[in-house]
This record gives sequence, C-alpha cells and structure tokens, in this order.
Amino acid sequence: MLMTTNEPVSRADLTGREAAALYRLMTWLSPAFPVGGFSYSSGIEWAVEAGDITDTATLADWLDAMLGDGSGFCDATFLVHAYRAAEAGETTTLNDIAELAAAFVPSRERQLETTSQGRAFIDIARAAWDADGLDAMVAACRTPLVYPVAVGVVAAMHGVPLASTLHAFLHALVSNWISAASRLIPLGQTDSQRVLVRLEAAVGAVANRALNATLDDLGSTTFRADLASLRHETQYTRLFRS
Repeated sequence: MLMTTNEPVSRADLTGREAAALYRLMTWLSPAFPVGGFSYSSGIEWAVEAGDITDTATLADWLDAMLGDGSGFCDATFLVHAYRAAEAGETTTLNDIAELAAAFVPSRERQLETTSQGRAFIDIARAAWDADGLDAMVAACRTPLVYPVAVGVVAAMHGVPLASTLHAFLHALVSNWISAASRLIPLGQTDSQRVLVRLEAAVGAVANRALNATLDDLGSTTFRADLASLRHETQYTRLFRS
C-alpha cells in the first residue's frame, strides 16, 4: 500500500540525507552504472580454464581467498584511506595513496581493468553527479585513479558514509566476480545467489578489517589468483579482458 501524506513517518524511515546516500550508492555500484565491469573477470577466466574453479564450492573458496587475502582486502583498504584523505582535504596524502594503489596491481590486465573503471567512474560522476571539491581532488592526483580510490574520493565528496560505501563496494566487487564465473562454468542464477550468501560474512569481515587497517597492513597471499591474471594475458580464447 502506498504511503499518503497523512500517514506518520516512523522512526525506522530514512532521513533525507540517508535516503540520498543510499540512492547514490545503489546507482554508482549497480551493474547498470557504465564503468564496464562486465568486461572483466580478474583472472577468473583462466582459473576456470585451468580447472581451479569448476563448481559453486570451488568458486566460493576462490573468491573467499581473493576477498580476504588478496585484491579484495587491498582495494577495500585503499578505498578507506582515499575516502579519509579526500574528506579531510589532504591532497598530498591522497596523491600518495593513489600512486601506491596503482603500483599494487599485479598484472597489466588488472591494471587496465582497475584504471579503466576508475576513469569511467570519475568521468560519469563529474558529468552526472558532480560535487564541490571533486575536481580539485582528482586534479591533485598525478596518476590515474584506480577504481577503489575513485569510489572513495567521489563518496567522500558527496558525504556518503564511509562504512556504507565500503560494504556496497565489496558487495558489488563480489557480485561482479560471480557474474563473470556464471558465464564461464556455467553457473545458474540460484547457485550464483548461493555463492553470494556464502560470502556475506566474509564481506563484513573484510570491511571491518579495512576500516581499521593502516597502509602497512596491505599485502596479498593469493599467488594463484595473481598468476591467473598474468596467464590470462596469453590465454588463447577469451570472453573477458582480464
């Protein structure tokens, strides 16, 4: 039933600021937001080709490792630090974070993936969702912004809460990985959702770790996933760009 203007607003309803933040996050991190995420598999295509990922169980295990011990945690940490630097107007610190994040990418194709998405995210945000101070923050960085840094900067300039931004980013990241795998294994829609359910606790745990992590905590132990992104560059037949 639709709410009328005569009905009271309960305490559980969102405030105007909260509703605006949620609306923007749902838009920015939706698969429909045109950053080209559907074109990339983050090395998952090679992992399927090599037989490392064959079903829901092996996919969930692979993604859990990528999320908690590899690029997922690193990207989340970069997002947090970029957000805080942008929010505080610390342009020098933001530039240092952007340079470190770009240097942390393990392969040429992953570099293409994250910088292309970062550039598209910033361009679209400027064109349709501009905010005071955003141009100055982007201009302060001497290197192309990788995707998690771009999301952190835009969210900070719009005043979207950091914790919500981080959880939404990680959910979108995992969803994109699962979407790529669903076209490669193949995986049905219901099984795709089962994998997403299995990773719910991991997403929350990684978000909490990243919120309390320093840049010295960065690191990856997912050598096989990094190798997959390197091997994908020379894979004979490919559906994805990474």
